[in-house]
Amino acid sequence: METIALAGSGGIRLVADVDGDPASPPVILLHGGGQTRHAWGTTLQTLASKGWHAYSVDLRGHGDSEWAVDGDYGLDAFAADVREIARVLHETPVLVGASLGGIASLTAISESDPPPLASALVLVDVAPRVEYEGAMRIGDFMRGHLEDGFGSLEEVADAIAAYNPHRPRPKDLSGLKKNLRQRPDGRWAWHWDPDFVAGRKGSPDETRASSLMNEERLRNAARALTIPTLLVRGRMSDIVTEEGARELRELVPHAQVVDVADAGHMVAGDKNDLFNDAVVTFLTEAREA
Repeated sequence: METIALAGSGGIRLVADVDGDPASPPVILLHGGGQTRHAWGTTLQTLASKGWHAYSVDLRGHGDSEWAVDGDYGLDAFAADVREIARVLHETPVLVGASLGGIASLTAISESDPPPLASALVLVDVAPRVEYEGAMRIGDFMRGHLEDGFGSLEEVADAIAAYNPHRPRPKDLSGLKKNLRQRPDGRWAWHWDPDFVAGRKGSPDETRASSLMNEERLRNAARALTIPTLLVRGRMSDIVTEEGARELRELVPHAQVVDVADAGHMVAGDKNDLFNDAVVTFLTEAREA
């Protein structure tokens, strides 16, 4: 595995981990809002071992990627980054997007001019219809400790356990550092630009909620999909319910849906092996079709 830099829209520097044979078909993993490229567990290595050249990318303002100097974290900006990454690869890639990464991929694919931007799409617990209360719960979690940060990794683990009580608390907390940055005052903060959730007055996405989750725009994008499509939904998700999955099937009749038992919105983190199995099976079938 190696870590590389990619150019997003406007030249913003995006960081990615890459694994697998460069001659193999490419697949790009795009995490959810407030996560980093490390959110996928063993998915990157699993895809590489199954014959894919896999990229796990930090979205703009997240992880080691550059922060947007203009505070632009709207859907258009994230979708433009996806287009820039996908167009420079040697072969049309598969896009695997969780939450924010999913809607950015969906929008980029459906609103791009030919040739096709992607050969297949995997949406991870996201659809045009999302549940308002679940989305607000994520927002509240992300805004918590935004100003003061955390005094220790134990405090971080406590906050995660309160938000996601069904996931076992890790015994070794050092892994949390991949999703954190240590400030000059020694306190820990999430590894993303606070402007992503707090907004910046006068920035292009000051009204970010309507920018990211414009249901009619996403429905139109879904209707336009012609490539193989899979929705991997956490059965315990409070973001994509059975009704949301059913609507996606109506919008994309050829789409497949896999429910992962005992997983919530963070499917890849909650049940990594089951998630990997679902994605590998789908991609293998799509490649052989």
